[in-house]
Amino acid sequence: PQRLAPGEVKAIHVQGNVHMIVGAGANIAVQVGEDGVLVVDTGNAGTSDKVLGAIKELAPGKEIRWVINTGMEQSHTGGNEAISKAGRTVNGNIAAIVSHENTAARMVKAGVADAARPFNTYFEASRDFPFNGEPIMLYHEDASSDDTGTMVMFRRSDVIAAGDLFRTDAYPVIDLANGGSIDGTIAGLNRMLDLTVPSKMLEEGGTYVIPGHGRISDEHDVAMYRDMLVIIRDRIKNMVEKKMTLEQVKAARPTLDY
Repeated sequence: PQRLAPGEVKAIHVQGNVHMIVGAGANIAVQVGEDGVLVVDTGNAGTSDKVLGAIKELAPGKEIRWVINTGMEQSHTGGNEAISKAGRTVNGNIAAIVSHENTAARMVKAGVADAARPFNTYFEASRDFPFNGEPIMLYHEDASSDDTGTMVMFRRSDVIAAGDLFRTDAYPVIDLANGGSIDGTIAGLNRMLDLTVPSKMLEEGGTYVIPGHGRISDEHDVAMYRDMLVIIRDRIKNMVEKKMTLEQVKAARPTLDY
C-alpha cells in the first residue's frame, strides 16, 4: 500500500458520497453532496489547515454544515474549533458539532473550550437525519472503548465510520475509568456486523468500514476483529476463574497468536 510522506494529509474515496482523510490523527470521514459537507471527526489540533485543504479539493465551493464526533479523544476532536468555524449552517451560524451527550459531558469535565465541544447532542441508542440525499444514522453503545462512542452509517453510500470501536492498527484501548468494557466493545462490534453486508461474491466490498485508526475495511475484517476479542476475553476469563494472578496471565501470553 502507498505510504504517506511525513506530515502528509490525503483524501481517499471510499464509495458513494463518502471519502476518508488520513494523516491528521484519527481517520476522518467526509460526505459530500448538494447539501454541503458533513465531517466525522476532525483529527489532531494543528492539522486543521491541511484537513480543510483536503476538504476544499473534495468539495470546491461547498460549505461544511455538520461535524460529528465519534468520541472525545484528542486525535478525533483536536480540530473541532477550526473545522467548525470554517463552515456554516444554512442559517449562517458556524457548522454544528454533534455527538452523544456523554461525549459533551466528558469534554465539559475535561475543561474543553466551548468552541471546541459539541452543543448538538443526542441521548438515545440511535438518532438519524437526512443529508446529501441519504440517511445519516448515529448509533451509540453505552460501554465500548468508553461510554462516549458514536458509530456513523451513511446508509445509501453503504459506509460506516466506526470511531475507536474498531481499528486495524492495534488492540482496542478500553477506558474502564470512563465507562468502557470488553463486553460492551464486543456488543458494539456485533451491532456493526448487523449493519454491514458483504459483496455479492463474499469477497472484498459490500459495506465499507472506516476504522478509527487504520485501513478501510469490510464486514470480514470486522468479524475477524470481533472474533479476536471474544477469544482473548474468554481465554483470560478462564484464567481468572482458575485464580491465576495477573503476572501468571501475562506470562501465559494469551494474545500471542494475534
